[in-house]
Amino acid sequence: MQPGLIRIIAKQEIKTILRERVSWILYLILVGISVVAVYTGWSYVKQFNKQQVAAKNEVTKHWMNQPERHPHRVAHYGYLVFREKSPLSFFDYGLDSYVGNSVFLEAHRQNTVNMSEAGFSNGMLRFGELSMAMVLQMLVPLFIIFIGFHTVAGLKQSGVLKILLCQRASYFDILIGKTVGLTLVAWLLFLPLILLSLLFGIGASVGELTSDIFLRSLLVLLTYAAYLFVISVFVTGISAISKSAGNALISLVLFWILFCVVIPKSAQTLGNRLFTAPDKIAFESAIEDAISKEGDSHNPDDPHFAQLKASTLRKYGVDSISQLPVNYGALVMQEGENISSGIFSTHFDQLINTYKSQNRVSSLLSLIDPYLGIRNISMNLSGTDFETFTEFQKQTEKYRFDKTKKINEIHLTQIRFKNDRDQKVSSKNWQEQADFRFQPVSVQTNLLNSLLSLGALLFWIVAGVGALKYISSKQEYQL
Repeated sequence: MQPGLIRIIAKQEIKTILRERVSWILYLILVGISVVAVYTGWSYVKQFNKQQVAAKNEVTKHWMNQPERHPHRVAHYGYLVFREKSPLSFFDYGLDSYVGNSVFLEAHRQNTVNMSEAGFSNGMLRFGELSMAMVLQMLVPLFIIFIGFHTVAGLKQSGVLKILLCQRASYFDILIGKTVGLTLVAWLLFLPLILLSLLFGIGASVGELTSDIFLRSLLVLLTYAAYLFVISVFVTGISAISKSAGNALISLVLFWILFCVVIPKSAQTLGNRLFTAPDKIAFESAIEDAISKEGDSHNPDDPHFAQLKASTLRKYGVDSISQLPVNYGALVMQEGENISSGIFSTHFDQLINTYKSQNRVSSLLSLIDPYLGIRNISMNLSGTDFETFTEFQKQTEKYRFDKTKKINEIHLTQIRFKNDRDQKVSSKNWQEQADFRFQPVSVQTNLLNSLLSLGALLFWIVAGVGALKYISSKQEYQL
């Protein structure tokens, strides 16, 4: 390998591409689409979060303004929790449109997150939404294809390739030089666009650049730079093995359809077939069956609660529940809460593991499709991935359980067992309870969840360069 020659070939490739009017027309079109994508994404996320905050304040106001009530009525009054979008969700929508945005929290019942945007949209959502990530993942590769399909095949047709080989350049030097030139053009045109879009979106929606957001933005920039290099290597390789520029263009467009449409849809279908998840009705029925077997707090003859009654009477050394210094009804309700929450968590974890197995199919297929790899990495770094959503569900369930437990403790200590339903407690008891605060998934966890996709992207880089070496060794003797 001769670095000097590679540098000369790369410079010539850059000059050739930048001289072509078609390259600039396509680039300006993509810039226009990117501006629209970033602006609409930013404005939508900002408006969405504003609505969520307003709804949250309204719910908090109603909760705080409750009059004196019986604690159990307060527990069933319930509380709504709203999910706000992450700071980088304007860049990559990920799964945000397909998962719920609010959940109703109440005693004795675990509700799922509802009110997803997909539930209120028409069938057009399945074709994807315009975002900066979508532009970079699908449209920029098309741009690289159209400016680079003839990079080597065109030299073959014109006879220039043989002239270059007769000089000091080897075929591998030519392929590497062409790849470097194509990559540098892509980086020169699109990496600043990524950086500007991130800075604009973050500054307009968040207002400050925290260390977490800075790190995520930097990683987004680096991974997309690697992705553009992979695409450039692939375009150069296909151009090198094609007999003509026309054949190279047709092959590359077919590969683009395969990578961006066929394989992603097939991965989703394959994952669902290999790891079937229960529907909502079956999931809730399984939980109800498990609770009825473990212990039903509404059944006076239930063995589990008969044992609870006996152990409680022994603990306090009394003969009847009316003699207890605490409210036995609150003990029963909290025990029922412990049972239902534990069973729900077990079934929910099993369901999540099934979905993770489905997603793992997509991650494995990123070894043969770089688009799947960058899509998974981008969602994780933007905080719009599956793990972030499930973490929201888990944290809301923990908050619901803790909130219900505190209300049951008020019932246990401040309400007498006799004439239970006729009593009330001060509203200060629930006004002092902490509000829900979602703790986002750390960037380290996101990277661990993206490990397979990151490995696949690295594999594509190494395999791509190796493929160019193999192509050069075979094609050089055929010219």
